[in-house]
Amino acid sequence: MPTSASLSANTASAPVAPPGPGPRLRRLVPRTLFARVTLIIVIGLAIAQLLTFASIRYERGIAMRELMMTGIERDIASSVAILDRLPAGEREGWLARLERRNYRFVLGGTAQGTAPDTPMSQQFATAIAEAMRPFQIVKVAQVANPPQGLQIQVRLSDGASVIVHARRVDMPVSSWVMWLLWVQLLVLAVCAWYAVRLVTRPLAQLAHAADELGPDLKGQPLAEEGPTEVRHAARAFNAMQKRIAGYMAERVEILAAISHDLQTPITRMRLRTDLMDSEPDRHKFRQDLDEMHALVREGVTYARTLHGATEPPLRVDADALFESMLADYEDAGQQVRLEGRMGAPIVTRPNALRRIVMNLIDNALKFGDDVRLQVHAEAGQLVVAVVDNGPGIPPDELQQVLKPFYRVESSRNRSTGGTGLGLAIAHQLATAMGAELALRNRSEGGLEARLTLDIRAAP
Repeated sequence: MPTSASLSANTASAPVAPPGPGPRLRRLVPRTLFARVTLIIVIGLAIAQLLTFASIRYERGIAMRELMMTGIERDIASSVAILDRLPAGEREGWLARLERRNYRFVLGGTAQGTAPDTPMSQQFATAIAEAMRPFQIVKVAQVANPPQGLQIQVRLSDGASVIVHARRVDMPVSSWVMWLLWVQLLVLAVCAWYAVRLVTRPLAQLAHAADELGPDLKGQPLAEEGPTEVRHAARAFNAMQKRIAGYMAERVEILAAISHDLQTPITRMRLRTDLMDSEPDRHKFRQDLDEMHALVREGVTYARTLHGATEPPLRVDADALFESMLADYEDAGQQVRLEGRMGAPIVTRPNALRRIVMNLIDNALKFGDDVRLQVHAEAGQLVVAVVDNGPGIPPDELQQVLKPFYRVESSRNRSTGGTGLGLAIAHQLATAMGAELALRNRSEGGLEARLTLDIRAAP
């Protein structure tokens, strides 16, 4: 009885079937709905046209063959009868008169070639032989040139031989017919392209409007025009856009109102704290009030970032911007090393970029003492990485920490746990700028926060 190890070995040694042609064929299929539908319609119409042309040509071929089979054998038989009645000396002069496009006569000789080997040639030879009775058919041969040509040796009543050179004439096709087919196919392709464009263009406009909406919720409204269904979809999208913008504005106003209303009680509590006799209690109350004030302020800041970056893009010196930021940290007694340079100006929103990088550095400084800011250009993109030597983040929580008010540490101590808004604000600002913020744990320990910003549009 085979063991599990032997079964595993047999399974491993079994040949693996090569991948089928499916993935390669899928790569040839267009990706866009517009191209796919257009291709399907054009190919379908082309196949239908070709089938129609083939069926008409086949039917005309059958009709031409029937007409030829019922006429040519009688003409050949009549011509042979004329040659038979003529004196032998006058027959030569009549050969040119009796010659036609698909048959001619030669006096004397022997038919050269092989027996007819195709059904069409055999049917053609049998029809001619049947029509020339009672003349004796000595030999029927098929020749290579002209294709499917026949040589029929006939013995006349005086014993002389006549060789009939006959050939089938295919159905002629005028050149204008093929041009007409191409023009028809072109017209059908243009109509199919326009019809598909009429259907898919509103979808493309709707997707573009959704992309333009972005985090700032200030996209341009769709034009409510076109067919009824398109107008209805555009009207519904515009209404949805207004409702979402209204909800977001209302949320910001609520947070701003809460922040404003909390300023007065927090100020009063600070004044009362200063009147307390116990210094330890006064310090604890003041610390709690500072945390409350910071939490409200950062909550409002996050809500405002949901409206996107209203700051206009500017041409800035990225290296000077990063150096000034690190100089500020150095003045505060915190060491952050700069590695790499951009080497050229970029077009971006400097305040938003500065806020993102500062939030990432602040987060790194909470958990590590060796923080580095790495800057380099890569394929038309600015890559800014903040690297630390801290404990990192559990892999299953790398995406969760980018959400607001989520903290890896369960402690409510602000010096370690924070408010849970620093990375969320950085992520929201990056999204509003069209950048990408990603976190990953380094193999040598610590966390890397990588910001990738497209700078190909910079002049």
